[in-house]
Amino acid sequence: MRTAGLLSFVLAAVSGFAGEPAGAPPAAMPATVAEGAKLEEVYADPKCFFEGPTWDPKTKKLYFTSFIKKESQILRLDAPGKASVWLDKSEGVNGTFLSNDGRLLGAQAFGHRVMSYSFGESGPGDSKVLYENKDLFQPNDLCQTPNENIYFTDPDFKEKKASAVYLLKPDGSAVKLDAKMIVPNGLKVSLDGKMLYVGDSDEKLWKSFPIKDDGTLGDGKIFFNPDSENKNSPDGMSIDAQGNLYFSGRGGVWCVAPHGKALGLISIPEFCSNCSFGGEDGQTLYMTCSKKVYALKMKIQGGQFLRKQ
Repeated sequence: MRTAGLLSFVLAAVSGFAGEPAGAPPAAMPATVAEGAKLEEVYADPKCFFEGPTWDPKTKKLYFTSFIKKESQILRLDAPGKASVWLDKSEGVNGTFLSNDGRLLGAQAFGHRVMSYSFGESGPGDSKVLYENKDLFQPNDLCQTPNENIYFTDPDFKEKKASAVYLLKPDGSAVKLDAKMIVPNGLKVSLDGKMLYVGDSDEKLWKSFPIKDDGTLGDGKIFFNPDSENKNSPDGMSIDAQGNLYFSGRGGVWCVAPHGKALGLISIPEFCSNCSFGGEDGQTLYMTCSKKVYALKMKIQGGQFLRKQ
């Protein structure tokens, strides 16, 4: 199993990415953040590296992934400071996504699969394997378009020679896309399903790719590369109801307009692995980090709340 790269990445994050520069003075807080709002720690564990946050509007809970060395779980935030194990031994589920039909999609790094789970009260009601390929390195993150296509990244963290972005179609067939990225990590599709955004953990920047009618990608271009000394790796991302992107990495979470202009930085002291909108009104941004999970009140809803559930 090709897991050494992800494990090294996780262990480095838990230890605080020693040696990373402190970075330039932080940019202003994005105007999409609620006035006077501050980071609120909603969960912490000094042993864990947290990832993959997804809010389920039906159960009204946040689900996120947890790594302690080789052990991986999906946790559910039941109250501030209190989380329960929703799925033990998840085989490395890293990035997650709320599917169009209200299930939890998971990129399963150690199992080399794309998974789908229903939201049961004490754990998954059922689990489905949407795609499995033992030749994959370690599926890292995933997202779904309005037309049901799923995109996922398969980074080659160790050798940096054979990373890929994949298109998984509703019929279960997968297409390896020529994205020409060294270490693709987090990814997200635009609200209209016409653009794919992907972060590169080697180049430390984000690219955009037009999505063709058949689901394949057009030529990519650099979408966002902030003027920041902080070189923490780009990781997961989210999108709000206006189409603004929220990129974790390079010092926190950057808010970026659909045309690529920086709208501000949510500075975070720990390495931030991912972010997702949630809360009953859809106006809370949750951020998973090394050892901690934060929440921040926003003025705007997340993009997923535009869907009819």
